[in-house]
Amino acid sequence: MSSVAVLTQESFNEHRSGLLLEQAGSPIAEPSGSSEEEALPTYKDAFPPLPEKAASPEGVQEPDNAWASKLRPLKSSVITQVFHVPLEERKYKDINQFGEGDQAKICVDIMQKTGAHLELSMAKDQGLSIMVSGKMDAVMKARKEIVSRLQTQASATVAIPKEHHRFVIGKNGEKLQELELKTATKIQIPRPDDLSNLIKISGTKEGLEKAKHEILLISAEQDKRAVERVNIDKVYHPFITGAYNKLVGEMMQETGTRINVPPPSVNKTEIVITGEKEQVAQAVVMIRKIYEEKKKNVTTIAVEVKKSQHKYVIGPKGNTLQEILDKTGVSVEIPPPDSSSETVILRGEAERLGQALTEVYAKANSYTVSSVSAPSWLHRFIIGKKGQNLAKITQQTPKVHIEFTEGEDKITLEGPVSDMQLAQSQLEAMVMDLVSRMDYTEISVDPKFHRHLIGKGGANINRIKEQHKVSVRIPPDNEKSNLIRIEGDPQGVQEAKKELLELASRMENERTKDMIIEQRFHRAIIGQKGDKIKEVRDKFPEVIINFPDPAQKSDVVQLRGPRNEVEKCSKFMQTIVAEMVENSFSVSVPIFKQFHKNIIGKGGANIKKIREETNTKIDLPAENSNSEMIVITGKVANCEAAKNRILAIQKELANITEMEVSIPSKLHNSLIGSKGRFVRSIMEECGGVHIHFPSEGSGIDTVTIRGPAEDVEKARKQLLSLAEEKQTKSHTVELRAKPEYHKFLIGKGGGNIRKVRDSTGARIIFPTMDDKDQELIIVVGTEEAVRDAEKELEALIKSLDNVVEDCMAVDPKHHRYFVARRGQVLREIAEEYGGVMVSFPRTTLQSDKVTLKGAKDCVEAAKKRMQDIIEDLDAQVKMECVIPQKFHRSIMGPKGSRIQQITRDHNVQIKFPDREDAPGSPSEPVVQENGETNGEMKEPADPHVPKKCDIIVLSGRKERCEAAVESLKALVPVTIEVEVSYELHRYIIGQKGSGIRKMMEEYEVNIQVPAPDLQSDIISITGLASNLERAKEGLLERVRELQLEQQDRALRSFKLTITVDPKYHPKIIGRKGAIITQIRNEHDVNIQFPEKNYENQDKITITGYERNTVSARDAIQAIVDELEEMVSEDITLDSRVHARIIGARGKGIRKIMDEFKVDLRFPQSGAADPNMVTVTGRPELVDEAIDHLLNLEEEYMADVVENESKQAYMKPRGGAATTTAEEHRGPSKGFVVREAPWASGSEKAPDMSSSEDFPSFGAPVAPKASPWGPKRF
Repeated sequence: MSSVAVLTQESFNEHRSGLLLEQAGSPIAEPSGSSEEEALPTYKDAFPPLPEKAASPEGVQEPDNAWASKLRPLKSSVITQVFHVPLEERKYKDINQFGEGDQAKICVDIMQKTGAHLELSMAKDQGLSIMVSGKMDAVMKARKEIVSRLQTQASATVAIPKEHHRFVIGKNGEKLQELELKTATKIQIPRPDDLSNLIKISGTKEGLEKAKHEILLISAEQDKRAVERVNIDKVYHPFITGAYNKLVGEMMQETGTRINVPPPSVNKTEIVITGEKEQVAQAVVMIRKIYEEKKKNVTTIAVEVKKSQHKYVIGPKGNTLQEILDKTGVSVEIPPPDSSSETVILRGEAERLGQALTEVYAKANSYTVSSVSAPSWLHRFIIGKKGQNLAKITQQTPKVHIEFTEGEDKITLEGPVSDMQLAQSQLEAMVMDLVSRMDYTEISVDPKFHRHLIGKGGANINRIKEQHKVSVRIPPDNEKSNLIRIEGDPQGVQEAKKELLELASRMENERTKDMIIEQRFHRAIIGQKGDKIKEVRDKFPEVIINFPDPAQKSDVVQLRGPRNEVEKCSKFMQTIVAEMVENSFSVSVPIFKQFHKNIIGKGGANIKKIREETNTKIDLPAENSNSEMIVITGKVANCEAAKNRILAIQKELANITEMEVSIPSKLHNSLIGSKGRFVRSIMEECGGVHIHFPSEGSGIDTVTIRGPAEDVEKARKQLLSLAEEKQTKSHTVELRAKPEYHKFLIGKGGGNIRKVRDSTGARIIFPTMDDKDQELIIVVGTEEAVRDAEKELEALIKSLDNVVEDCMAVDPKHHRYFVARRGQVLREIAEEYGGVMVSFPRTTLQSDKVTLKGAKDCVEAAKKRMQDIIEDLDAQVKMECVIPQKFHRSIMGPKGSRIQQITRDHNVQIKFPDREDAPGSPSEPVVQENGETNGEMKEPADPHVPKKCDIIVLSGRKERCEAAVESLKALVPVTIEVEVSYELHRYIIGQKGSGIRKMMEEYEVNIQVPAPDLQSDIISITGLASNLERAKEGLLERVRELQLEQQDRALRSFKLTITVDPKYHPKIIGRKGAIITQIRNEHDVNIQFPEKNYENQDKITITGYERNTVSARDAIQAIVDELEEMVSEDITLDSRVHARIIGARGKGIRKIMDEFKVDLRFPQSGAADPNMVTVTGRPELVDEAIDHLLNLEEEYMADVVENESKQAYMKPRGGAATTTAEEHRGPSKGFVVREAPWASGSEKAPDMSSSEDFPSFGAPVAPKASPWGPKRF
């Protein structure tokens, strides 16, 4: 063990001066010069040299370093082994897949399983070399896995005697596992109940041989061993084992065998000897010899010993019996505990029986039993916490056994007679002491209140126990007892009893109330991390609020506590729930999908504004959803306000009208249909109008229709017609047709189905994409109309089921149009005409024959449609539309949406030209010679000829192309100019351009404001002609608003100056600006105080509306008048009490200032009079504050004087004693050594100031500044 000496600065000073004081205050003798010199250390002692490596004399070796002898070379725990799998034994022989496939997957799996690292390589003979690295255990496991999974397996059997199998398995199968790992094989040993002696081995050939060899070795080893069983009467077993098993141990050591003698508790006579045959025979001879000898010489006597004393004769773990056997050579047999016999048998040589009998009686009578009376409730106090009290007795008398029996008023002691008296007297003294100062009582409390008395986590009962220093025993629930026992100090017992009875009485007066609150509100009432319910519990601390488990789906919330508090809490929670119910009103507003983005606004600005101003939650459907419903949640009035604002945005953006239709409420359900089928079909037929029915059970007849005017009128007629049918006689029939037939049945633009409806008067409803049953078609109307429609539809469906094949001729030049874009045109035809299959010939055949296959009517319709397309293709023309390239992007619209719309509307193809490179940036350098390019003059471009990059090409029928050209030209942006005063431009632009950006988004135009250096009044607006007028009007409206704001700013810029003495400025400002901020907010003004260097320090400037500045001036003047009435008085307070009066962080002084409404000023450090304190305020309040301060000074000074008197008696930390020692030592000479190298004169003494002799370890590094300030320790 090494020790470390710490050299302090003081001990170093003492060492350096060489003057250590033996005793404090003893005179220090002046040392003589010679003795002082001898006391100095030598240079070699102070700076011992490092050991040098020198050649040792022959035969003599220097002892190694002490550490070196103990150190051993470290061995790596990681090993590497290489295994080779020959080609013929490889499981996976596909050479092309090396490094991939099953083989690679298996290697990865082995690495993950075992933690070893595998590297595969292919040998020249196509064998597999596997290098495995890792810990020994991991490598062995990996090897086993490699052999079993990558190498072909062979199997073999080995026969060994059945009794040798267990030695192959080993303890807990360890030997078998080790063998399998070592040989990388799988060894299967037959079960014990299987008579076979064959062991099956599977693995590689090499592994099989190894495993076979190891198993046969184990068996051969066991063949050399023998087992002998000798029957010896049980009574002679103790003589064979000897005392403490000494004799049998000696025999085993001598013979090298294992001798198993059954223990006394097991009634067996057989002794088993195992080992080498010769040694076993030797051991058997020795055992029989002992047996024969004892059989001749042993005599038996029987004595009676009390049953209760038997255990003393036996001793702990039978040690006493072994002790008697060891001393006397006599075996003592004790009857078993469950026997009533008291006879003890002694067996041994006759001359030793007397001594053994004496020992037996001595042991039997060496222990005695006694008891001490003690009330059972005192037992645990006698034992003490963790047996501490009892340990004091048992430590002195360890052989005494003390037993406590529950429910009995006595303690039983058992032990040696010598120790019993001491233990009993100590126990009796402890009992008397506890009885004199302890008491107990029992109170009866209904078990249902027990857990409330205990409190959450035992809070209540623990508090009572600690407060009154008592122990309280509340019976567990399973006892169903109402008795509570209190034990402890008599006074504490009575106080605890009183408090518990009061609690129980209060609980009897408690009320439990169940509130019905919908479970959906529970989470909101509890709040995030329980913060909201905590507020309720803090408000009603006596009420316990229990919410049901969310899994129970229960609405019952239980309140328990004093009757009045429960009622108050119940009303409060009902208010919270009512508010939540009010705020959870929900309304759905149908808004056309294309207007959702306008309602959201850029970055969610519009929707955020509506949410904040109406205090509602607004949820919009996902962008990829087909739903048009916007859900608004909140209070009814707020929801209506939000709904109206959203509808107003839609109405402003589109020509949307709203119409109300009166339909009896009893017909509403039938008009809506199952899952809204009927009303949805009307909405889809009428251009996607929104039809809103009132909520069920409201009794309102009004149905609202919203949408474009024409579609609303159409929907109104259909609704009224359907309602009339329902009122007269309504009938419904269901039909089924394959989903691919539906489009054909409906027809283009709903033409086919409209014919059926017009001819029969019935309504036909097809399933939507969301419906589960896609084949179901519902027919609704009068019985006759439904029957006619059913017949027509069934005929159509039947004809569709009649599959035919037809041909038509299509010029090969048009084939490409049909099959282009992955056959999009053919897919559209198939969808529209009942899944007709159209087959075009291969391009290599140059055939014009096209085959159509499908329902007869569908094939005919598809054929006609293809002929129309061919006619269009034949009649197709190309037309050019010249629009400057700079407008092309605007015409295309976002993601080409505008151009796609024109293409669909007019059925034409539109191709935009490639963009022209910007002038001045040619792709290749142009070489000019004498104004010519490559020897040719470049002619100037004709201004009348349109540029190639401006020409848009349209292809289609002539009349359609012309209409498309008009539509394209209508999209060309137009620019208008609006005159707006230059001063207003920056306000129109807004902060970071937000104002102008908002206008551009709202009106879908581009607004160009001239640069500031131009100081121009002209603002340019560019956009579609339809949007320009709205944008101009919006801009002019913004200008009018800004002009009004300018006028308002002029009124707000009125300035008023007042003169106030600078000494009052801090009071007017207030602490942290509280007073001045209040004046500014109340009067809506800006108040400016003079800066430090400003010459007029008494001027305060107020800016705002004139009337507001006047009222603010009056408020400041009122404060000044009040301050002028105040007086200041100086008092003398001892500076030693200032800190206590001020308090931690000024808490004390703030309290005094708030209480007496005065201002206190304490002197700063370095003041002329450190005791002077200034008090400012109203005269009467100043006097009261001074009296209070003087009283505090008197109180605190008493503590100061007391502390100073105590300090005088305290030992100084390093004062006088140190000074005295320093005086005795005299001036320091530094650290001096003798026999230094430079003393001889050959070397120069080192210069301590030289950086060369004493180089520094580097410049000190400044500590890194922390943003939290310096560390405090």
